[in-house]
Amino acid sequence: MTNQLNPLAISRDAVRAIYERPLLDLVYEAAGVHRAHHDHHEMQMCTLLSIKTGGCQEDCKYCSQSIHNNAALDKELLLKTDKVLEDARKAKEAGSTRFCMGAAWPRVTDGRGFDRVLEMVKGVSDMGMEACCTLGMLTEDQARRLKEAGLTAYNHNLDTSEEFYDKIITTRTYKDRLETIENVAKAGISLCCGGILGMGESKEDRIGLLHRLANLNPQPESVPINMLVPVEGTPLEDQKRLDVFEWIRTIAVARILMPKAMVRLSAGRLEISREAQAMAFMAGANAIFTGEKLLTTPNPDMNEDNDLLKELGLKPRAPHKEQDREAA
Repeated sequence: MTNQLNPLAISRDAVRAIYERPLLDLVYEAAGVHRAHHDHHEMQMCTLLSIKTGGCQEDCKYCSQSIHNNAALDKELLLKTDKVLEDARKAKEAGSTRFCMGAAWPRVTDGRGFDRVLEMVKGVSDMGMEACCTLGMLTEDQARRLKEAGLTAYNHNLDTSEEFYDKIITTRTYKDRLETIENVAKAGISLCCGGILGMGESKEDRIGLLHRLANLNPQPESVPINMLVPVEGTPLEDQKRLDVFEWIRTIAVARILMPKAMVRLSAGRLEISREAQAMAFMAGANAIFTGEKLLTTPNPDMNEDNDLLKELGLKPRAPHKEQDREAA
């Protein structure tokens, strides 16, 4: 197996010990790790577009796109390639360097739909942007074809700990997710893999998620940290919001455990104060999703993000920076 446990594996007890440090000490250490491995003045700007919305057969309790839930959602068929590439051009003009395309599929199916996605990936890559997809489970051959089309990264989140997983999803297993991660690694595609906080999980579940992510081999290139956005019509619509300090704590631990990764602030940022986001940046977060929507959930306006980054003295990170550094 390609994606075996990392040979530099860290124990769950060790992860717990880091997680339970006093928060300000933890943020201080994470800031040092961040500065040792990244330009701390840079922020990767990413845009996420839903290229096929709704009708998903998975039963994820947090998701408005599941056919098992009753969220009010306008379903859309797979978008035309020209429409997607036009949105990618607009995102690039607005400052994004990574364009992510998400389809509400439980798994990739070979055929015209997947062929169209390959065209989208090639088009985004040809613009000089980093191309990312999240399409559900995929085979080794499908991962290879995405790589050949120019895909930079594939997003496939673990969502939570293995112990809590079946409280949130029952239509696919943790093992299914790990197999897709394996196929992504075999194809030589960078892995974008993180989780969702605030779904009713315990502190131990957050520790378990971080432990699993840190021990993937190779470690994820990008680690999105989502805060649950409760959606009316889903089983988690009344879920109590997680304390924002737990969000920051998780970000700091992710930075310490995965020093080279891009730690990405994802869903839920609209409800998090500018001050808390600034503290998250100090704790090692160095990527954000921009644009008014993340698939189907609201997100801060691009101008708001630009104003915040300007106030904090942060600048956009160039696309393909890691690949350019390795080639030099």
